[in-house]
Amino acid sequence: MDITDVGNLRANSSYKASHGETTAPSSARCADAQKNQMSQDPEVSQPPTMQDRNVAVVVPSFSFPAKNKWRVLAACLIYFGNGMNDSAPGALIPYIEDYYNIGYAVVSLIWVTNAVGFILAAFFADVLRERFGRATTLMGSECSMIAGYIIAACSPPFPAVVIAYLLLGFGNAINLALNNVFCGNLANPTIILGAAHGSYGIGGILGPIVATALASNGILWSRFYLVTIGVRLTCFAFGGWAFWGLETEPPSQFHHNSNDAQDEQSGVTRQPSKMRLLGRALQNRITLIGALFIFTYQGAEVAESGWFISYLIDYRNGNPQKVGYVTAGFWGGITVGRFVITHASRKVGEKKLVFGLGAGVLIFQLMSWLIPDVIGNAVAVAIVGLLLGPVCPCAWSMFNHLLTPNIQTTSVGFISSAGSSGGAIVPLITGLLAQTEGTYVLHPVCIASFVVMLICWAGMPRVSKRKE
Repeated sequence: MDITDVGNLRANSSYKASHGETTAPSSARCADAQKNQMSQDPEVSQPPTMQDRNVAVVVPSFSFPAKNKWRVLAACLIYFGNGMNDSAPGALIPYIEDYYNIGYAVVSLIWVTNAVGFILAAFFADVLRERFGRATTLMGSECSMIAGYIIAACSPPFPAVVIAYLLLGFGNAINLALNNVFCGNLANPTIILGAAHGSYGIGGILGPIVATALASNGILWSRFYLVTIGVRLTCFAFGGWAFWGLETEPPSQFHHNSNDAQDEQSGVTRQPSKMRLLGRALQNRITLIGALFIFTYQGAEVAESGWFISYLIDYRNGNPQKVGYVTAGFWGGITVGRFVITHASRKVGEKKLVFGLGAGVLIFQLMSWLIPDVIGNAVAVAIVGLLLGPVCPCAWSMFNHLLTPNIQTTSVGFISSAGSSGGAIVPLITGLLAQTEGTYVLHPVCIASFVVMLICWAGMPRVSKRKE
C-alpha cells in the first residue's frame, strides 16, 4: 500500500466515524499494521498524523474537503506570482544600473531589504494568522506586495525602490509560510508541493521573458511591475475566496481538537505565548538545519538567476537583448524538474533523491563556468535548474513531515525568512566581489553554497516522524 492509499484510508475512516458508522476491530488492526509498515520506511513521505486514542485520524487531501481543489489552485497561482517576482530582477539589473547610474554593490541592496521583509514576517506570520484567519492574512500579504509594485512601477528614486522590495519580501514571506504549511499537511505532500513549486517555476520562466521583452524594446524597466500588479490583484481575490472559512471545516476542527486532547494528556492547560513558540522553534534541530539548508539553496538560486546574465555579458560578450532570455531557460529547467522529477521521491525517497540531484548540480555548475561559449553556458545552467528544481519541494515536504504541529507555522516562517536572507546575502556577496574581482565569482559562490546545502541534508534525521 502506498501513501495515496493510506491517505484515502484515513479520510474514509474519518468520514464513516462522522456519520455514525463503526469500523470492525480487524480493520483497525489492519490500519495499525499498515501504519507500522510505513513507519519502518523513513524515506517515504507521510503527512503529519496525531497519536491520540480518543480522536480519529483525519488527513485532508487535494479533494477532501472539496474546496481544497480551489485552495491548491490558488496556492499555485500565488507561487506563480512569486516566481515572476523573484526571477525578473536578474533580467532588469542591467537596465536598473543604467537608469540610476549605479554599480553591482548598490543594486544588490534590493535583495537586502527583501530579506529584511522576510525576517520581519517570521515574527508576525503566525500571530496574524491566529488573529485574523488564514484568508484575511493571505489577502494582507497580497496587499503588501501590491503596494511594493506600485512604488516600483512609478520609477521613483532608488532608495524608494529599495523600500518597495522590503514590502515585497514581507508579503512574499507570509504567503509562502501559509501555503507551504497548507500544502505540506495534505495527503501526498511532496506531489502537491511539487506542483505548487512548479507553478513558481512557470512564473520564473515568464518573469525574465516579459521583463526582457519590455526593456529591450525601449519600454521603461519599471513598467514590468504593472504586469505583476495585475497578477497580485488576481491572487488577492482568488486566494481570499478559496481560503475563506478554512478554519471551520472538519479537518481544521480536528487538528484543533486533537491538539487540545494532546495538551490534556500531557497536563498542559494553557497555550504557550508566541515568543515561547518562537523559542521552541529556534531550539528545534529540524528548524535550524532546515533554515541553513534553505539559506544556501535559495541564496544560490537567486544568485544564479540574478547574476548569470551579467556574467555572460562580461565574460562571453553576450548581447543584453538576447542573453536576458537565458534566465528563462534556468527557470524552465526548475519548472520541468519540479513537475517531472519530484515524483521519483515516492520510489527512492527524498533523502536519496536530493543527494543524487545535488551531485549533478555541482557537475553542471562547473560546466556552466568552464565551457567558453554562450550556448554551452545556457544549456548547462538550464540543466542546473532542472536538477535543482525538485530539491525545494522535497525539502519542504521533509520539514513539514518532521516538525510537530505546535511549532510548524512558526518554524516554517523562520525557515522561509532564512531562505530569503540567503537570497539576499549570497547575491550581495556576489555583487560585492563582482565589483572588484568580476562576475565570474558567481560560480565559486554557488558551488560553495551547494556543498553546504548537501552537508545540511546529510544532517537531517532518518526517522519517519519526530515527536516531542
